[in-house]
Amino acid sequence: MPKVKKFMLITLGEELLLGLTANGHLTYIGGQLRQRGITLHSNYTISDEGPDIEEQFRYCWERADVLITTGGLGPTVDDRTKEEIAGVLGEKLVFDQSILATIENRFRGIGKPMSENNRKQAYRPENAEVIENAMGTAPGLWMSKDGKILIMLPGPPNELQPMFENQIIPRLEELDYVDEQENYLQIKTIGIGESALENQFQSIFQQHENLSVAYCAHQGQVDCRISFHDIDKNKSRLLEIAEACKGLLGDDFLCFGHQSTVEVVSNILGKNGLTLATAESCTGGLIADTFTNLPGSSEYFNGGIVSYSDQSKIQILGVPKKLIQEESAVSSSVAIVMAQGVAEKLDTDYGLSVTGYAGPVGGTGKDPVGTVYIGLHTPSGTLSQRFSWKSGRLATKKRALHAALDLLRRKLIAEKRNVVEAHENGIEGTGSRR
Repeated sequence: MPKVKKFMLITLGEELLLGLTANGHLTYIGGQLRQRGITLHSNYTISDEGPDIEEQFRYCWERADVLITTGGLGPTVDDRTKEEIAGVLGEKLVFDQSILATIENRFRGIGKPMSENNRKQAYRPENAEVIENAMGTAPGLWMSKDGKILIMLPGPPNELQPMFENQIIPRLEELDYVDEQENYLQIKTIGIGESALENQFQSIFQQHENLSVAYCAHQGQVDCRISFHDIDKNKSRLLEIAEACKGLLGDDFLCFGHQSTVEVVSNILGKNGLTLATAESCTGGLIADTFTNLPGSSEYFNGGIVSYSDQSKIQILGVPKKLIQEESAVSSSVAIVMAQGVAEKLDTDYGLSVTGYAGPVGGTGKDPVGTVYIGLHTPSGTLSQRFSWKSGRLATKKRALHAALDLLRRKLIAEKRNVVEAHENGIEGTGSRR
């Protein structure tokens, strides 16, 4: 078990405070530490101004065992993190020729001249160790002082993330500050609310003393984390509890661990040699984008069509013009024809479609803004499902994405179950259409 240490995070940058950039460092670092049994104590987001850096650093340094900072290590005048922190700690800044050589080599490698201000990045606090940055010019810094650890990382995610995984986590492991694995087991659920889930699990959890339970609700899903103080001794017991929970959930069970819905769906498609195509209107390609973010998705995802206008639905997907005139483009019938059309057009086993009113304008008395129809074509038939949400445009698109993925997931599970039952009863299944 790791020593119990308080980890704190300072994220720097005006772009974060102005809302121009999301604080992805908190999500990433918090997630990485969580997977190693550590809950980040706190995160403070501050400006690049010197007094703000000094004030916040003093506050956190008094309280943290491990303090991580992100940003402000670059070559420009607003990169002040290193200088301000060195001043607080009474550290002299020294010019490191090895850092300069690395920066010069990087500029030569990309065929660009190095401007004079990049020399600023070659300074480090005298007692700091360099953390190599293979993706950029600003090195990270590691310092042990006053019985604490300071980790300074550059701001760009493509630089920070490999440094954190390949260099920071291993060093923290050596110090026994983080665990080699998660200190809990996560049960991911979908389609059931947080309070309902707690009620459902109560009969199981109340049988086990000293079981820690935590719930986290997000985007139509609820994650339940269960743990005992000594996970190594109680691992098999946790697995038994988790399996009992899975049995209660039925198809509301998504997975154990951290897989997303699209990863779960992709695994089912890939393992069973099934293919998928998407036809999207109000989601504008969001579903296709989600699949193609996964490596190897070309094995099961044939492609997607964004048929945003009525004309594109008619011309590309074969939706009858009369159907749109009679029932509107946002209807169950149109969603079904879109799903059938894209499956036929791209020769796939499954076709998934979305059409709706994302808002803020549009809608009808029957189908107001926030109404979405999801269509699904399968080897055994077609279906559609209506959803209605009171949310903004972007939130509605994301809700539609998750609802579409879950509808597909449940149908894949049901059809696989039918094939197994048919096989057990001596009935030949239909299989895939390929």
